[in-house]
Formats: sequence, structure tokens, C-alpha cells
Amino acid sequence: MAAKNLPTTGLTYEAPGLFDELIHYAQSNTGCDLLPHLLDMGLDTLRTRQQGAELAIESLGITFTIYSEGQNIDRAWPFDIIPRCIPDGEWQQLEAGLLQRSQALNAFIHDLYNDQKIIKDKKFPGELLDKSKNFLPPLIGANPRFGVWAHVCGSDLIRDKDGVMYVLEDNLRVPSGVSYMLENRQLTKRVFPELFQRYHIRPVDDYPSQLYDVLASLHPRDQKPNIVVLTPGVYNSAYFEHAYLAQQMGVELVEAGDLLVDDDKVYKKTIRGLQRVDVIYRRVDDLYMDPTVFIPDSLLGIPGIIKSWLKGNVAIANAPGSGVADDKVVYSYMPDIIRYYLGEEAKIPNVPTYRCNDPVERRHVIKNMHQLVIKPANESGGYGIMIGNRATRVEREAYAARIEEDPRNYIAQPILSPSTCPTLVEEGMEPRHLDLRPFILQGKKGYVTAGGLTRVALRRGSLVVNSSQGGGSKDTWIVAGRRD
Repeated sequence: MAAKNLPTTGLTYEAPGLFDELIHYAQSNTGCDLLPHLLDMGLDTLRTRQQGAELAIESLGITFTIYSEGQNIDRAWPFDIIPRCIPDGEWQQLEAGLLQRSQALNAFIHDLYNDQKIIKDKKFPGELLDKSKNFLPPLIGANPRFGVWAHVCGSDLIRDKDGVMYVLEDNLRVPSGVSYMLENRQLTKRVFPELFQRYHIRPVDDYPSQLYDVLASLHPRDQKPNIVVLTPGVYNSAYFEHAYLAQQMGVELVEAGDLLVDDDKVYKKTIRGLQRVDVIYRRVDDLYMDPTVFIPDSLLGIPGIIKSWLKGNVAIANAPGSGVADDKVVYSYMPDIIRYYLGEEAKIPNVPTYRCNDPVERRHVIKNMHQLVIKPANESGGYGIMIGNRATRVEREAYAARIEEDPRNYIAQPILSPSTCPTLVEEGMEPRHLDLRPFILQGKKGYVTAGGLTRVALRRGSLVVNSSQGGGSKDTWIVAGRRD
């Protein structure tokens, strides 16, 4: 990519050998010509605005929690003011692909807990289900409203150096990050108000009302629903988000101790007595939700809540058991799953994936580990991943032994070169690798956020974008052209 340099400020930016999103779109006719304006501002102005954003983050208390050395550490949300831009025309195609994926995932989960036709038709191997950590047999026969299990999905997208956007993974258990997407937009409105006057940027701030509408549509009774957000508590890494979403939707944030089940119905304890609960947006993992069904000593769950849900007396989003599709081995079958349930080809491709439970593919993986990213099937947050060309021989050999011990639990993918975007760092403005997590809501109808949470690797050359491991974030602009 060519360097950009405006003599008025002396600020330069280049990303040789990389697909840089701002350089690429500055050279197109899509209206995403943001880069020249940033260069024209100059580095001092950009740094001043970055400092303003960081002060706002501190004063607003926008934090995230990481676990380190047995402690919870609250940190200010890492945010880079330079946004990532995607033309609206391209986004509409991605939006259609994400809705397609959400529909197929829900049809797949519903089938697994009911007729299991896809296994009987030999389009998905039943032995994978037998060894799944997230398939929950006590829930077989469940029938949530609309046949929807994953009401909120965060599918991670990554653009390779060829410019093609791929789905990297699907997060269905308790996907997080949407509150930071919303806060990032508020921050960029503060630091770049003139750019919001210049460009048509699609809004994202309707997400809480869209989420409320989906939750309300799950209401099993006719009257106005009583909705709550169920959190594990203040020590959870996503507690900020739990509190934020409850506040934005105007519903109560509760913990397990605030609820009880009586006569197979869920109630909230209040100073005015018990109040019936209709819908629970839960941010507690499946196995901790009900100690009478899953982990017996869980302090985060409510005894009897699963029975209440199975009887249709309360709706839970995401439905318990939806994590069965939050499995990177299942992910590798998504093109087949879409074809089976919808009769269509996938509109967004998967990253090519090797399944280590297949002996031929496993041998290829172990022989070529230095060229691959190896991932455990059910971890999240970037934990347990090995990037082959950055690991030592000893580390690769140790990882190969783990694969041989439990091949069902691992997949491998080629090491991609994700797209970059200008990012303010100590040295100036440099390219850093990105991914993107849009959020898909599914009830009777589907909804996709305009963009999503862009995560950025803050270290030069790093591919790790997770905030828990040193990554940061950016606002994502879906640009429908210029106003002038």
C-alpha cells in the first residue's frame, strides 16, 4: 500500500504488504476517505483528542476486569480514537451473511435437542455430539419460543490480506463486548464531531431497544413482561456490561440470591414482596445456572430454574444449551449446516479449518504446526491458542502431545495476515491488526448491529486482539457516503 503524506502536517502513514482498511478505502469511491483528514489534523491534534477520550473513559468509569495471578484487576477500557470504516454497500452483504448464519445456527441447535435429523442424515457426525462439552442431555426435548436458542450471537470476522472477510468463530454462550461498542461510538462523537457532520455514519445506539424488543418477544404471558439481567456479580470480567445493558434497557440487574423458584415459576425478591419474572437475560454460564440439574455446588444459579424454563414459565436468553454450537469443531461444519437447513451456500466464508479428530488432518496439523494456528474447541478470550510460527520447538511438541491425547478438542487454521488500520501508538500512527465482532439478535425477526466492536492488537506485529491479553478497541463506522 502506498504511503500517505500531506505536507501541511508532516504526518505520514504506510502499511507495506498489508491490507490496510483506511488506505484501501481512501483509494476507492465509497466515501470512506477518512485517512487524508486524519493526516491533515497532524499528530499533535490527534494526541490531544486521544487524551480527551482517555479522560472521558476515566470520568465515566468505563472499565473491564482481567484475572491475573488469582486477582481481579479493573482497568480503564483501552480505546484508540481512529475509527475503522467499512462502506455501507459492503456491510449490507455481510449483514445478510450474518443473519443467514444465525438462522442456520438456531435451526442446528433446535434439531440437536429434538429430532437430530442432521445426524440421522449423516451430515453431522453424532460422535462429536457425544463428546461435546456443551451439549446438555437434560435439555433434550426443549422447545423455546420461535425455535430460537441463541438470541444474541457475536460472530468474529477477520479480513485477510486478499481483502476477503471471513468468519473466524461464533460466540453463542454469553458473548460480550456490545457495551464497549456503544461507548466507543459516544467517545468518537466527542473527539471527532466534525467528521459526523461530514459523513453519513450508520447509528448503533438503538441496540439496547432492539435487545429489549427481542427479550420482550420471548414473554410467555400476555401482560407487560418483567425482564431482568442475571449477572454472576461484581467480580465477573463483564460486570460493567451487565450493569450497562440493564440500565440502558430500564430493567433490573439481579444476582442469583435475588431470585427464587416457587411452584415452577421464577420470582424476584423485592421489599414489596415477590414479583413474577418473565424473561431472564442471563450472563451466567449454562452449567452454573441450576445446581439441581448441573454443578451441584454452584452459588451462581437458582435451584429449579431449568425446570421452570422447560415448562415454559420463564424465558431465558440465550437459552440453556445453546453453547453446543459455540464449539470450534462445530464451526468447521457451518458451510454444511447452512446448506442443510437453508438450502443455500454460506454468504460469508469460514477460515479453512483442519479437524484434529480426523487422522489424516491431524497428521497434517502436527507436521505443519509452524504454519498453523492451533485452537482448543471450547476456550474463549484467546486462551489456549498456539500460533505455530511464534512458538518454540519445545512448545510445539508439548502442544502436539495434547492434540494426540484429546484430538476431538482441537482444530487448526492457517496463519492469516489480518487487515490493519492506523492506530495511535507511542511512535506515532502505525498499522495494527484488527478483527470485528458484530452482534446478531434473533427472535421472531433478526437484527445485526451496524458494524460492531473492532478489536485491535496494540503491539506491533501482534495478532492478539483480546483486551484481556493486551488488545484495544476502535469505533466501527459503516459509512453510507459523504454529506457534502
